[in-house]
Amino acid sequence: MSEPQPRGHGYRSLPRARRFTYGVGHMLNDLCASMWFSYLLVYFHKVVNFSNVLAGQLLMVGQVSDALCTPFVGYESDRTKSGCGYGRRKIWHLVGTVCVACSFPFIFNLCITCSKSPDWAQFIYYAPFVVIFQFGWASTQISHLALIPDLASSPSLRVELNAIRYAFTVLANVAVYAIAWLLLGLEDRSNHHDLSPEDADEFRNLAFIAIGIGLLFSFIFHMGTKEPLRPNRAESVTEDEPIIQEDEENELIVKKKIRRKKMSWKCWLKEVQFYQVALLYMCTRLMVNMSQVYMPLYLTDTLNLDKAYIATIPLVTYLSGFLSSFAMKAVNKAVGRKMTFFLGVMCVLFACDWMWVPNIGLQVYGAAVLLGVGGSTVLVTSLSMTADLIGENLESGAFVYGAMSFTDKLSNGLAVTLVQTLHPCSDENVCCDACQSYYQEVMVFVPGGVGLLALLVLATMIFKPIGIKTEVITERQLDNSAEHVAVDYGAVNSTQVEQEQH
Repeated sequence: MSEPQPRGHGYRSLPRARRFTYGVGHMLNDLCASMWFSYLLVYFHKVVNFSNVLAGQLLMVGQVSDALCTPFVGYESDRTKSGCGYGRRKIWHLVGTVCVACSFPFIFNLCITCSKSPDWAQFIYYAPFVVIFQFGWASTQISHLALIPDLASSPSLRVELNAIRYAFTVLANVAVYAIAWLLLGLEDRSNHHDLSPEDADEFRNLAFIAIGIGLLFSFIFHMGTKEPLRPNRAESVTEDEPIIQEDEENELIVKKKIRRKKMSWKCWLKEVQFYQVALLYMCTRLMVNMSQVYMPLYLTDTLNLDKAYIATIPLVTYLSGFLSSFAMKAVNKAVGRKMTFFLGVMCVLFACDWMWVPNIGLQVYGAAVLLGVGGSTVLVTSLSMTADLIGENLESGAFVYGAMSFTDKLSNGLAVTLVQTLHPCSDENVCCDACQSYYQEVMVFVPGGVGLLALLVLATMIFKPIGIKTEVITERQLDNSAEHVAVDYGAVNSTQVEQEQH
């Protein structure tokens, strides 16, 4: 059933052109993230010749840096004052764009003047660029996500903005994989089918092309997106909100208006739904990112496919995700957020089951389609749940997104480090026969196990609509209390609440 829709509020409209310019604002991050998750391990292991553990530790440095930066960026973004007609979110977006553009090309380039140095020396060379890149990535991501509640007050428009944003995320990944296929698959090397140090130039060129395309779309975002300027006061903001109470017939109706308390970061830490949505978002990112990280190694080491397939298979995954993203708004409206998320998880679980089949061969294309549809569904829906959780508490929206991203980055970093440490050839630059089944187990049990955990978390959320933060207060409490917190917007009857629970 559909989600209860708020009524009685004047929603902010958003022209289609501004929806487009907002949607392209994360393209630079998406292009770089596609290379980061899909090719970092395989590049540093097979091209730079790092051991499995050292390659995983470099990715861990990046994920931990990102995890530490996201709450800081979110907190500071909420406190930053607008200036010269430039909003606080766009200021941080610009800072992040500069950091990403200046640092990322060095990561996918051989160590300048030290390519023959010991691995530990090259690790020290790459680490600062990774940290700067992750700080910039976090600044751009959090500020871009925090713009959604600022630009859209309607839940359906928030879903649409998330869907548009994800559609361009998919396009960014498609662009990276298509260019990688051109660089790796169409080269005239009949006897060179495996990745090796000879492919260093292709990865370097891919990084430069990604930065160039991303900067173009960042320029479009900054020119075309107008951020609503808001007061930067620290004191409580008084707003009229409808209060929901029960009448004699158990109908939930609007009785009076109360104040809405401003949510600080300490207030969010007291909300149970904050932790539930954070766990759900963490599981979503683990399913999507871990399958993206280990798909190339699964293709080359388990299925023994040509190196061109590390571009074509992920391309199929993201094309299917792109096509399914167009249906997200309609599906969310038809069956609700929670059922949509459930359907997405089931697609991921079916894909994991398919990849468990021995000698799957080119049937991996079918599993890739399911991964794309499932990943697109859970990612768009979990971001929409986060926007619903924030609601009208825009003063701390960036902190919430930062906290969600903290769980995402830290969990992904720990998961990759654990997988690399448990690798049968963790300390070697070459792989043995045991590696063949290892990456199959990773692709099946990691996303599949996390998907089951996500379903357990989802089961704890079915009895309460997302966004209701406090209980209803009485008229006497309204008169005596200095601070009042608003409940969920609009009038909803008991039937709608029952529909949301199911």
